[in-house]
Amino acid sequence: MTDITVTRNDEDSRFEIRSDDVLAGFAAFDLRPGSIRFLHTEIDPAFQGQGLAGKLASEALADAVGRGEAIVPLCPYIAKYLETHDVPGAEIRWPKSPSGHGGSVAEDPTGRAE
Repeated sequence: MTDITVTRNDEDSRFEIRSDDVLAGFAAFDLRPGSIRFLHTEIDPAFQGQGLAGKLASEALADAVGRGEAIVPLCPYIAKYLETHDVPGAEIRWPKSPSGHGGSVAEDPTGRAE
């Protein structure tokens, strides 16, 4: 049976998902006072189609909630995950478009909207 683990690597500012100790993907983040901004999620092509992105998102978001961090979903995958899954206790700060109106996460991938 494959051993899947998700760990928070603060030194590299990312959550990592491993399959039998092999890095299968990551979710990059940027910490701000009281919040965590998810920037990018990536799964190695060799591991795609195994549900690892969803497991990574689920555990990364649960960790953020457990630490009391507000979640800012700048990554399109994390944003879509939050739109389609309940994350108990999550405080979500949806990014705003540069014009000041709510908009798509893809409108400002740099994270300057927060």
